[in-house]
Amino acid sequence: MTKIMFNDTIAAIATPLGEGGLAVVRVSGVRAVAVCDACFQHVGKRASRLEQAQTHTIHYGRIVRRGQVVDEVMVAVMRAPRTFTREDVVEISSHGGMLPAKLVLDVILESGARLAEPGEFTKRAFLNGRIDLAQAEAVADLIHSRTELALAAANEQLAGKLSLRINRLRDDLISILAHVEAHIDFPDEDIAPDARVSLIQRLEAGVVFMDELLRTASEGQILRRGIRAAIIGRPNVGKSSLLNQLLGHDRAIVSPIPGTTRDTIEETANIRGLPVIFIDTAGLRESGDAIEIEGIRRSRRSLENAEIILHVLDSSEPLSDADRHFLSEFSGKKRILVRNKTDLPQRLEPIEKCRSVDISSLTGEGIENLKDAIKQSVWSGEIRADQIQAMINSRHQDALNRALVAAQRTISVLLENSSIELAALDLRIAVSAVGEIVGKTTTEDLLDSIFGQFCIGK
Repeated sequence: MTKIMFNDTIAAIATPLGEGGLAVVRVSGVRAVAVCDACFQHVGKRASRLEQAQTHTIHYGRIVRRGQVVDEVMVAVMRAPRTFTREDVVEISSHGGMLPAKLVLDVILESGARLAEPGEFTKRAFLNGRIDLAQAEAVADLIHSRTELALAAANEQLAGKLSLRINRLRDDLISILAHVEAHIDFPDEDIAPDARVSLIQRLEAGVVFMDELLRTASEGQILRRGIRAAIIGRPNVGKSSLLNQLLGHDRAIVSPIPGTTRDTIEETANIRGLPVIFIDTAGLRESGDAIEIEGIRRSRRSLENAEIILHVLDSSEPLSDADRHFLSEFSGKKRILVRNKTDLPQRLEPIEKCRSVDISSLTGEGIENLKDAIKQSVWSGEIRADQIQAMINSRHQDALNRALVAAQRTISVLLENSSIELAALDLRIAVSAVGEIVGKTTTEDLLDSIFGQFCIGK
């Protein structure tokens, strides 16, 4: 991809806002070094201007505003094309905190840069051919990773493992399309039977490959956004205690008084490498308390969006009418029955046709078995290293589905010996859809949608 020259220079704080040891202000563009040079005062015996600095060097000094020192900083100068954006880049490390980084950024903006839009640094890296679109999305996945597996999957995509496979598929589809279009240009020469068989076989191999990638979509979504697991049950069965055990720390208030949890509580935990968002819900029961009623309403809304339910039962008591009601009401959802309070004498009869795990949220007994059951309910088998090398997201899934349908239509046309023009039309659709994944077929709206989800400074 040809490098695009942008006339403006962008700047933003690249580290999270808040108190910390350091903050980084990132500047990129044709005037990045000159803009920073205008407000940087070198400290040392060999003081010189940043514009004279060699690439990939670090300089100690101060950011100055109208003669007043704003902050003491370290400045890294990186010249194109050996930078993330393939433009000149300057990164200023200032003291952390809300004010120092903001003041440094203000000075940079006054010196001629403009504030970067969300994801604009990564967008420039894509537009300048530094990374493709799938790799750009991996940058966001990397930032938002909540488990080591999610981080590994993002790194594999950033390294180009998915892009390599997609580009091979696209190249093969283009080769088939070229073969078909050659026969359109010479209508008197029909595709020979053996050549037609070869094209069909290649397309069928592409369909199989797309099917394999599409099967990674659910696992990819699990690693990227996590699984929502709602903890439900009647009041005082130990839902909040269970949440605290799963998280490994006290997050929810535990009390013998029914109705203590008045609102839903959401926390994410690493369960066997998978990010699981646990939702501790208000106890489901009839109530005249307005606040508790609102908590129960929110609980039911959380249940609608949950992929799995942990239905907590008190194993020291017989099954109640409320328990039976909830067992029936949520029978259509993926669920695990959690038989709590196994440290007490047992009075709960077995419940058939329901996966159950015995635990004690007081002692922690059975919690590891419950974690295994949660993982097995959303991810079958072991999580292998090769599985995380090419896990597609929902955008890739949509594009591959369109490409798959178009390829299947092409196979039908070739098998039926129908109009070769129809085969070419569908092949173009397939090539375009596959190209969307790596950004070889893009629209401005698509790019705005993807990069608009990034944080400012990335």
